[in-house]
Amino acid sequence: MAAAARVNPKTLFAPDEWAPLARRSSWKGLALIAHAWGVIALAVAMAVVWPLTIPLAIAIIGARQLGLAILMHDAAHGALHPSLAVNDWAGDRLTTGGLQAYRTYHLGHHKYAQQAEDPDLVLSAPFPITPTSLRRKIIRDLTGQTYYKLRWSGLVQRISRRPAAEPLWPILTDAVWQRRRFFTGMVVTGALTAPFGFWWVWPVLWLVPQATWLPMVTRLRNIAEHACVGKDEPDPFRHARTTRANWLERAFIAPYYVNYHCEHHMFMHVPCYSLPRASRLLAQKGVTRKMLTAPGYLDVLRQATSKPLAA
Repeated sequence: MAAAARVNPKTLFAPDEWAPLARRSSWKGLALIAHAWGVIALAVAMAVVWPLTIPLAIAIIGARQLGLAILMHDAAHGALHPSLAVNDWAGDRLTTGGLQAYRTYHLGHHKYAQQAEDPDLVLSAPFPITPTSLRRKIIRDLTGQTYYKLRWSGLVQRISRRPAAEPLWPILTDAVWQRRRFFTGMVVTGALTAPFGFWWVWPVLWLVPQATWLPMVTRLRNIAEHACVGKDEPDPFRHARTTRANWLERAFIAPYYVNYHCEHHMFMHVPCYSLPRASRLLAQKGVTRKMLTAPGYLDVLRQATSKPLAA
């Protein structure tokens, strides 16, 4: 299996340029985690005080749930903190969890980016698709169908297809253990909010964003990163796409610099907060012209939905 070609940063940056890009901060990654949880807390408070803002809060919280996943992704690259112990603890305990399993899977994606062995190739292979197909996918995301399929349908099928002699309790016990963070969050949040009459906070302001907005923006992020990128692409400057994001897109679709995805694939151990600086330096050196980029998320979606409708 041939690994994807790599970019040697020493051919692009002087030592004094590369050193600060590669340096892990002892506080910036942790500050981004605190920022994500702080934004979620403020959005919850806004919705509790002004219930009319609940739809806006759902979008804000769903985007920050993606943000926590992005910061866990940074931890998978060892880029969240200079101490690997702190990096792994914060990346697993303070974000979405599942760091070790994700690291093994995700580093395979980087090693074989856009090659036949890339475990994420299945996400980009179907593109371009038709606009109708994308609308159907987004509807499934926003109505919770995608979330159910990914998180719960396997459990439901296991219960419904179990032999009559197989007891149900061990299956449920295993399911709860596998989802212990989910249920712990539900119980703790309920215990803190229900006595004040806000029992609805967890289902409305955590579960609904997780089941609707998060799947949709995760899909849009995946599309922007690799859709319409050639399979077996030999050029390491074109294994992934960087999408220019305005402030609204950064707030609701692409938090924590995830839009700098070409730079991330070129220098996968550079912390996310250093990617904008890396991008500016590459632009000054004229390297950006060789990279795969897009001016915005709408432009990427136009490319991804360029397949004509069947006659």
